[in-house]
Amino acid sequence: MELCYLVPPEAEGQRLGLFLRSCGLTAGLIKSVKHAGEGFFADGAAIHTDQPVRAGQRVTFALPPDPPTSVTPQPVPLTIAYEDDFVAVLDKPAGLAVHPTLNYPDHTLANGWIYHLQEQGRPGVFRPVNRIDKNTSGLVLCAQNAFAAAGLAAHVRKCYLAIAEGTMPRGPGCVEAPVGRRGDSIIGRCVTPQGKYSRTEYEVLAAGPGFSLLACTPCTGRTHQIRVHMAYIGHPLAGDTLYGGSAEKIGRHALHCAVIRFLHPYTGVTHRIASDLPRDMRALAEQDGLLEGWQSEQL
Repeated sequence: MELCYLVPPEAEGQRLGLFLRSCGLTAGLIKSVKHAGEGFFADGAAIHTDQPVRAGQRVTFALPPDPPTSVTPQPVPLTIAYEDDFVAVLDKPAGLAVHPTLNYPDHTLANGWIYHLQEQGRPGVFRPVNRIDKNTSGLVLCAQNAFAAAGLAAHVRKCYLAIAEGTMPRGPGCVEAPVGRRGDSIIGRCVTPQGKYSRTEYEVLAAGPGFSLLACTPCTGRTHQIRVHMAYIGHPLAGDTLYGGSAEKIGRHALHCAVIRFLHPYTGVTHRIASDLPRDMRALAEQDGLLEGWQSEQL
């Protein structure tokens, strides 16, 4: 893929390397284009990164090819919520791991994505910008190339829908409490003074006799952050047996990545991608009367 940038008047006389950094290229990618790619060009003529650029010049370069992936392509069903040459947003069902692990070595979202690329005759690797737990459903933002990966990571905001146990007061709230490992557990987390700073903002959208529907925005990205923070304030997520929730009404923790907003790394346009509540969470919400009086467009 070839990228092209027009040098604006304010970049007159800047060294190419500095100009490229202002366009969102990392130092590593610039080095890769120089040494593993075809180099940089200004109006069709080769240019070095220590040379100045001129206003009005068209700076072009080709992204170097991706290295071979170790992920095996497998026909895992995919729901693609958005896709272009730089970004893909996949809508993951609960029960599907994002990436191969020791416990889930194959038939993951990654395996399905590599199969999708193979079917299109496209090389590529799986680059998730955000990862969600196996039993969390919803949107996963992915970069299609190394250039997009750096830009996306710094400009993404996620909103989760969660169903918590108990009747919570309507309106906004915030949990600011450090999250760290629970004892010597590999999986479990807890609020602990030895943990890392963590902040979750939330709004109670609806409250019924047994459950509350929340929109949660994690301002930090700790493992199990929303689940731990809701349990910490006495409202574990429905189905979240790891953190004190009951599996009587739903067979997995009731958490869904419903909205992702990101700044497109090449066009600079802000995108909002949304995903509806999955069937199991919707059924639980309807039983408790939680879907009346609010619209998903509000998230």
